[in-house]
Amino acid sequence: MAKGKAHYHRTNEQIRLPQVRLIDENNEQLGIVDTSEALARARRVGLDLVEVAPKERPPVCRIMDYGKFKYEQKKRSKKSSEQLLKEVRMRPKTDDNDRAIKLNRALKFLAKGAKVQLTMQFRGRERARREVGVVIFRQIIEELGDLVKVERPPSMDGRHMITILAPNKRAFEKLEKEGFRPTLEDVHTRNRQLAAAEEAARQATGSATPGAAPTPAPPPAPTAPSAATPKPASQPVVNPAGEDA
Repeated sequence: MAKGKAHYHRTNEQIRLPQVRLIDENNEQLGIVDTSEALARARRVGLDLVEVAPKERPPVCRIMDYGKFKYEQKKRSKKSSEQLLKEVRMRPKTDDNDRAIKLNRALKFLAKGAKVQLTMQFRGRERARREVGVVIFRQIIEELGDLVKVERPPSMDGRHMITILAPNKRAFEKLEKEGFRPTLEDVHTRNRQLAAAEEAARQATGSATPGAAPTPAPPPAPTAPSAATPKPASQPVVNPAGEDA
């Protein structure tokens, strides 16, 4: 069965095996009975005979209202998919402390596998400077680094600006293995350590910029002539006009 697809249930006459293990409408297990007897019992109470465990031998069947069962299953599936997208709201004037609280909430959702929609709310004169929202969202994305994948870049949705972030599960697993928690404080600490390690590696290779050409050595300084070195003979000064000076 493909992942994400609903399981197919055989019902009523679709159940072809001669015997089934029956659970009745009161959730009581009646043991192994003939399929025809189980179907007749379901019809007497105005319900369906539904195969719920087809791999068992004989298969397990339950007497139930199949239409209601499918409706409840669909409603649970919809609710589950809605829970996978969490929203965190903020404003352009949200201060650093409040923003940290909101980002910690977003990290908590992401660590549990949910996607997060960041929503920037503009009010009054703030609507005239929507580019501020883009700058803030880009800073947040850069701050969270490899922990997130950008599913929707910052863009306007009506009066609000939104961006949708999905968790990078491998990055969160690595974060946990390294002994860090999915909090903004630990993310900052980890980022500083990674930056320090990269800087140390660059210094160890002797080049601050990867791929840069080595700095040429300065030419040797000229040495003063020693006393033992004879001075060259003086040359006569020639007048440009061709006459002696």
